[in-house]
Amino acid sequence: MLNHLRNLNFAAVLLGLMLVFSNSSSAQVVVTAPPAPDLNNLHVVTRVVPPFVVKDNAQFKGFSIELWQAIASQIKATSNFVEKSNIKEILASVKSGEGDVAIAAISITAQREQEFDFSQPMFDSGLQIMVRADNNSGFSIWQVWNILSSGAMPFLLGLLAALIIIPAHLVWYAERRGESHFISERYFPGIWQAAWWSIGAAAGQQPDSPASKWGRIMAALAILVSMVFMSYFQATITTALTVQSLRGDINGPEDLPGRKVGTTTGSTAASYLKTLDVNPTEFSKIAEAFTALQNKQLDAVVFDSPVLLFYAATEGRNKVQVVGPMLRKENYGILFPRGSTLRKPVNEALLTLRENGTYESLYNKWFSATQSANAN
Repeated sequence: MLNHLRNLNFAAVLLGLMLVFSNSSSAQVVVTAPPAPDLNNLHVVTRVVPPFVVKDNAQFKGFSIELWQAIASQIKATSNFVEKSNIKEILASVKSGEGDVAIAAISITAQREQEFDFSQPMFDSGLQIMVRADNNSGFSIWQVWNILSSGAMPFLLGLLAALIIIPAHLVWYAERRGESHFISERYFPGIWQAAWWSIGAAAGQQPDSPASKWGRIMAALAILVSMVFMSYFQATITTALTVQSLRGDINGPEDLPGRKVGTTTGSTAASYLKTLDVNPTEFSKIAEAFTALQNKQLDAVVFDSPVLLFYAATEGRNKVQVVGPMLRKENYGILFPRGSTLRKPVNEALLTLRENGTYESLYNKWFSATQSANAN
């Protein structure tokens, strides 16, 4: 009887533990999806970032806006736009449920995909650098050092030193016991006197000449070699200086450390700059960074390439220029709350727009090389 009771108690405990673990496991796999959005009143979060989103007399237009309007037509939805200042505010709005969807120039990143859903990529982009048109501010000691320490210059400088040191020793050796009045018999200061003579010979200036036969032969050879070398050396220096004057101060990411660089708050550009040990000045809107650049409060702006190129072709024409290669490629996507039921129909609509030519027409309208400068 006692054993029977013990077995019953054990079975009861085991059953209880199974129920607890079963409930616990069920709780872990349940994901709370956001409420289904009302297609008759979708809240679309965006921000002004030409040419993707342009605000004109309280009306939104631009590539992203018109693309969304085409998508909304496909899924038979009515939407209203909610404007935010920057990407940080957009993410917060969608996460809190204020916005049903967000579209502008929103980069798809691994970190963001942990908290949000994205559509398939809607645009290929990347980061680039923009500077003032007067990027070249003259030569500095640092620029001169870069010229002398790059390319073939270290080898040429070493060869120049050899063309001074070797002839100096040969002439001193030949003249040290001769009748020369400008080179001492002792190594010091004789070698310095011979080196000074060698420098003058390399430059085509010889206030004194060796007196011995061997000294004159070596001097003649040194002069001939120096003439050929100096012609090449001068041409190389002139080319390097000309290229530097055309390139300007900032031409790539390696030129950004130590400079005043601006971008927008919470952007992928801000994160990228920090990996370069650049502490960026972050602005709420990219237009504020453009103004700061033109007012010489910044040395450069790093942001999305199509946005910079559009500005340089329109409002910033002849005032700014985009320089260097694309720093990092990125894709833009349409942003949804995690688990949104909108994602599938939007993706299907996006594919339809690519297939029927609507996407291409919008792209050409806002990014064509012949039309982007006139787009409003």
